[in-house]
Amino acid sequence: MGFGGISIWQLVIVLGIVVLIFGTKKLRNLGGDVGGAVKGFKKAMSEDESKDTPEELEKKKLTEDAQFSQTETPEVPDAKKDKESSQTGLDK
Repeated sequence: MGFGGISIWQLVIVLGIVVLIFGTKKLRNLGGDVGGAVKGFKKAMSEDESKDTPEELEKKKLTEDAQFSQTETPEVPDAKKDKESSQTGLDK
């Protein structure tokens, strides 16, 4: 006897019927999808366990703010210079 009163031969017959119905390509894709889902679940669980403490989050925020404040702001053209150059162009 096998699992719960099902013999190995019965399992082989059921497996053969499933392969005939769905085909090996669909079963391979299904296996890959299930494997990817399990991998993503494990990754999410490990990330959840290793969440940063509030102190570490505050340090990250401070370094991000410091990096943001160090970035250069783009130059904005002076409106008076543009106005003067357009007026001199009209005078000619």
